[in-house]
Amino acid sequence: MPTGSGGAVGAARALEAPEALKDGPDVTVGRVGVLGSGTMARGIAECTVLAGVPATLVARSPEKARLAVDAVEASLTRSVRRGRVHPDDRARALRLLQVNDALAALSDCDLVIEASAEDLVVKRSLFAALGSVCRPGTLLAATTSSLSVESCTETADRGSDALGLHFFNPAPVMQLVEVVRTPATSDHSMAVARAFCARLDKTVVECADRAGFIVNHLLFPYLADAIRMLDQGGVGIEEIDTAVQQGFGYPMGPFTLLDSIGLDVSLAILQRLNQEFPGMGCEPPLALEQLVAQGCLGRKAGRGFTRPVSG
Repeated sequence: MPTGSGGAVGAARALEAPEALKDGPDVTVGRVGVLGSGTMARGIAECTVLAGVPATLVARSPEKARLAVDAVEASLTRSVRRGRVHPDDRARALRLLQVNDALAALSDCDLVIEASAEDLVVKRSLFAALGSVCRPGTLLAATTSSLSVESCTETADRGSDALGLHFFNPAPVMQLVEVVRTPATSDHSMAVARAFCARLDKTVVECADRAGFIVNHLLFPYLADAIRMLDQGGVGIEEIDTAVQQGFGYPMGPFTLLDSIGLDVSLAILQRLNQEFPGMGCEPPLALEQLVAQGCLGRKAGRGFTRPVSG
């Protein structure tokens, strides 16, 4: 089994080299890097290798790297059981996935997608490191939900080669990707991003670099309103979720959706939107702040609005 440099975990699977992703003569992605090991990072890596594109996932530690590849393997196994993925495609995808704990493992990637915590200081630090590690011409993408893409990526000093790729959770299931263009992003970089998303069979919507982009800018005032309605009493979580599902035809109600997104992530997005657009209805409700303070972060923590803490 190949090993990575700098005491890295090394390749978890042997590399299989398919034909490079192409969209015209000047747009080629042969390997994708994913920086992070959380739910979104794992989901993006899974989508990538399932589409036949080699991926290197870099985590902060050997343990997190091992857990990440185990999680991707388990997710693909579930998809096989449910008939969504053929067993041969699962096997090929796992051969295309490598994990590492050294940032240098991303040096040969054509596209690197940062999928770390929704924290501007953290993201700026990571992009500064990517600017040193990645070769010239590598496309650098941020996955932020609410922060300025330009503010996140400018420390890499790769203005024309930086943009946002806003996947939705869970990435293997959700079809939409918002491709976010900063004032410096080049047409070539946008073409690379579109080609990559097309290879993943995603629907692309291009948008400007503004807080919340399109979806979250529209979504989170509605979610905040649902929490405020609950606070006012007279109606419960199940009633609100059912009314929205049956009345609007949405796949899930607001509280199930909040738990799926993550209450900590939802709080961070509301705080950012409220800061950027005061008076738009995004002031974080107290009930949300209290749940996050108690560690009730939604599905990932096993406790949230739809699974409240007793006592």
